Amino acid sequence: MCADFPMKYILVTGGVISGIGKGIIASSIGTILKSCGLRVTAIKIDPYINIDAGTFSPYEHGEVFVLNDGGEVDLDLGNYERFLDINLYKDNNITTGKIYQHVINKERHGDYLGKTVQVVPHITDAVQEWVMNQAKVPVDDDKKEPQICVIELGGTIGDIEGMPFIEAFRQFQFKAKRENFCNIHVSLVPQPNATGEQKTKPTQNSVRALRGLGLSPDLIVCRSAKPIEMAVKEKISMFCHVEPEQVIFIHDVSSTYRVPILLEEQGIIKYFKQRLNLPIDDQPSDLLMKWKKMACRYERLLKVCSIALVGKYTKLSDCYASVFKALEHSALAINYKLDLMYIDSTELERSTEAENSVKYHQAWHKLCKADGILVPGGFGIRGTEGKLQAISWARTKKKPFLGVCLGMQLAVVEFARNCLNWEDANSTEFDPDTKNPVVIDMPEHNPGDMGGTMRLGKRRTVFKTENSVLRKLYGDEMFVEERHRHRYEVNPELTHCFEEKGLKFVGHDTEGNRMEIIELENHPYFVGVQFHPEFSSRPMKPSPPYLGLLLAATGTLNAYLQRGCKLSPSDSYSDLSDDSSPEKEFPYSDPS
Repeated sequence: MCADFPMKYILVTGGVISGIGKGIIASSIGTILKSCGLRVTAIKIDPYINIDAGTFSPYEHGEVFVLNDGGEVDLDLGNYERFLDINLYKDNNITTGKIYQHVINKERHGDYLGKTVQVVPHITDAVQEWVMNQAKVPVDDDKKEPQICVIELGGTIGDIEGMPFIEAFRQFQFKAKRENFCNIHVSLVPQPNATGEQKTKPTQNSVRALRGLGLSPDLIVCRSAKPIEMAVKEKISMFCHVEPEQVIFIHDVSSTYRVPILLEEQGIIKYFKQRLNLPIDDQPSDLLMKWKKMACRYERLLKVCSIALVGKYTKLSDCYASVFKALEHSALAINYKLDLMYIDSTELERSTEAENSVKYHQAWHKLCKADGILVPGGFGIRGTEGKLQAISWARTKKKPFLGVCLGMQLAVVEFARNCLNWEDANSTEFDPDTKNPVVIDMPEHNPGDMGGTMRLGKRRTVFKTENSVLRKLYGDEMFVEERHRHRYEVNPELTHCFEEKGLKFVGHDTEGNRMEIIELENHPYFVGVQFHPEFSSRPMKPSPPYLGLLLAATGTLNAYLQRGCKLSPSDSYSDLSDDSSPEKEFPYSDPS
């Protein structure tokens, strides 16, 4: 382990456009430094005035990512956790709303008595203080203080919302001292179809704007659709006042697993070692080699497994970012390429058939040809009938199925209607007056205040039987701890009716009142979970419920269970050399 040294801060800013990939760049930089034996943490700054991301529509900023402590945060924190294999906290996500709330509370308490409270110095000081305090919070299992803090500033340079944060870091670079502070600027190099020429002017303007605000980039990371030519690199170096080795190129790649490799190949470890005076070797450890092998495996897979994701936010893939990653991790672990088919649940409904029969039949065609079906979490009544149709199809046709949060609740509703003959069975979220409320409001639910009133964060689920597929997938543990985000739950007074017909509630909370896991008897894989296991999935440690779905969808679940679930996903990358066969056989494949 590296010797102790002053905290090093790496600020990642962006220019030209938002959504350029700052989160992946920040995560990849953290991964590289962690592979060098350093302890790394991450902070995401979002300049919006919302206190947190909990009340956003997924179409605004993508999914709401939930942390162990119940924080509802930006999806980029999910990238940090997956890449770095760490557990962050809600204070690792800073918003303008949080900062202003913090300063106003101090003003009301009299902390600034006699002074005029202003953006400078009070807001900027609060930002710096928050960053310095949060950077020290342990995020690894060893509970040791981090040595590197990667900070991503959301938005683009020039946004009025981000100005206080830019000013805060302009001051902070002198407080931290040059050898402990580094700025990485991520910019876009567009290539118009009309000329085919890669243009550097947007990057030049963005860097000029950044310098005008008092920050000079130490590294310029240029994003592009295709690999950038050396002449372009030299031009950016000349006009942006940096050495050629300080210009890094990241073009669009087949998977995000390749990004840390591209950064490492361009000498970023050597640069950080010199620029931040880090006591590390020039070469990364085995961790980055595993990433390289994982990227190679991903690009060489030939066998395909198709999963139908039936949801209501299917127009934007970021709405289900963690679900997609959890499925991808599981597919990669068993040597399959994931074919994820997004199906708008409203298009499965009879009303769509009357309005647009083409959409209706296309949606059903996708569902019918899928190897497995997933119904994720969500809120609101729109599209629920289509989800119920998909669940019914999975149950009756014995298609592998996983329901998450709302997906589990609707699986209970579908079973009540079609197997218990409770035709009006429903959730009180959708029909408060239903005669058969199989899903009900939680006692804690406060509909008058939308923010943070749900059951949030990591909670324990206890298995009440050994005869459970999910228990075996979790390693035959007596309990598991996963993250939750819900306002409704299965009505515990009615569970005996379901169990008599074969729908078993195999997991519940520690008090035994909340139903957490359902499994259907005599079905290849029909599982529902109240928690969100996708938030805990890691590239080399896939989530057990998602792994079970992929195993069932590829016909290898029974063989895997018979062999004692001995597969270690992290080990599955350790023996994969660069020239390995793309069809390296999954250890527990069914011989047939």
